[in-house]
Amino acid sequence: MVQILFHRGKCIGCNGCVEADPNRWRISKKDGRCNLIEGKEKKGVYRALVADDEYSQLLQVAAICPVKIIQVELV
Repeated sequence: MVQILFHRGKCIGCNGCVEADPNRWRISKKDGRCNLIEGKEKKGVYRALVADDEYSQLLQVAAICPVKIIQVELV
């Protein structure tokens, strides 16, 4: 399994994650920040567990983020 951690409160809404992986990320129409699809929030951090086959794509997404608020790890 792959765990994604996303600090949404620090998101600047650059849309890089959405362009790199539109199946996992969306831009909020309310505030212009990104949303992690299927992410569960706890203390301001959104977390999602996904299949291993998304790992390489998610590493690219994390590298694209200009504020480095996306963490990807194997669990």
